[in-house]
Amino acid sequence: MTIAAQSALLATLACSFLYYGCSGDGSSSGSPDATQDGGASGSESGPGGSTSSGGSIVGDEPAAGGSTSSGGAPSDGGARSDGGFAGAQLLEGGAGGEAGDAGSNFDWHLPAGFPVPLVPDDNPMTRQKVSLGRYLFYDVRLSHNQTQSCSSCHQQALAFTDGRAHGVGSTGVVHPRGPMSLANVAYASTLTWANPLQTDLEHQALVPLFGDDPIELGLGSEDELVTRLEAVSVYSGLFAQAWPGDPSPVTVEHVVQALASFQRTLISGNSPFDRYQYGDPSAISKSAQRGYALFNSTDVGCFHCHVGFNLTDHVNWAGKAFLDRPYHNTGLYNIDGQGAYPAPNTGVEHVTHRPADMGRFKAPTLRNIAVTAPYMHDGSIATLDDALDHYSAGGRTITSGPDAGHGNLSPLKDPVVQPFTISAEQRADLIAFLQSLTDDDFLHDPKLSSPW
Repeated sequence: MTIAAQSALLATLACSFLYYGCSGDGSSSGSPDATQDGGASGSESGPGGSTSSGGSIVGDEPAAGGSTSSGGAPSDGGARSDGGFAGAQLLEGGAGGEAGDAGSNFDWHLPAGFPVPLVPDDNPMTRQKVSLGRYLFYDVRLSHNQTQSCSSCHQQALAFTDGRAHGVGSTGVVHPRGPMSLANVAYASTLTWANPLQTDLEHQALVPLFGDDPIELGLGSEDELVTRLEAVSVYSGLFAQAWPGDPSPVTVEHVVQALASFQRTLISGNSPFDRYQYGDPSAISKSAQRGYALFNSTDVGCFHCHVGFNLTDHVNWAGKAFLDRPYHNTGLYNIDGQGAYPAPNTGVEHVTHRPADMGRFKAPTLRNIAVTAPYMHDGSIATLDDALDHYSAGGRTITSGPDAGHGNLSPLKDPVVQPFTISAEQRADLIAFLQSLTDDDFLHDPKLSSPW
């Protein structure tokens, strides 16, 4: 099967491209068996929100081996007994990596406490592939009309998002959803807002390249891309170095493998909050410290879904014992009184066709959250302050228009999404904590910027 044929098959099965997140409707004509254990549980959780870890897990199944904790919320629902993020990092990953893993011999330069990312055996990490992938990521030749690259929707200064509520493809088509951050995408269990079928960067990359519903980069064929890249002198050397001995190294398969390799190096773990956890008490303000305590409190409960070293419950790594893929309904919509979300953004339900999956979305990482507005899958929450309004109300109320409804009354909402009351000072503290998660080194690292 050619790469283009694989892409068409993926479009049929997954019908959403969204990790290259430009939009993606999470749709699929796949069978309801696409998820396991009675359906996904889901969350599109926005910044600092209190979402449930109580929904069923999509694919709570053995991963790559090894025995480590999933690092979920404490069983008593309270603040973490270790009192800190660094301890949670060690619980969730430890040294990471198992013998024979395709990423175990690569020099990752990982932050303290970060596990080794899981890498497919057929695409082991190499410095040469990462270098090639960086060139490709920033190259507009990867779009049919040569107006967009991957970086058009994933801009480094915005933690590899684009600041839009809805992605816009190379032909100007507006997408149903917004681009997700690629920060720490190497640890993502799945690669879309609400599609448990998209699990590896290599295959996912085919959808923005060749998919047409909606169009992202809009390439028409493998030959179009290969012919175009073969004409660029710098690529002759880069492909040959990445695949020495291959007489024809410029292939679409190698393109997506190089792109995936580069994306796995987009590691963010040096925010002021990280430095505070690593022992610098002056790295964050007293306000941010109080905000962190609130974040982990039973009253606010953000930790239920935003947990561990990557501040999300949707994580995987080399040697992790079980694959966690939870999804959550946070009461963002309730347009019919029965929990419905506006089409086509119905969450995991659009893939599984299971009514219980309505409105269930992935909880994104909160790393760099202050620079990735607007929030939620559809960008319908503009600011961190607005996100706290949503969660403190236990779900959003929309008073008029086609999406009107009381999200806090949704029968499909996760049970821990309950209203809470905080003072103006506590609200400021929570926002200070969320702002302390911004990793300026990551946002400006020249090794991750355009090489052109």
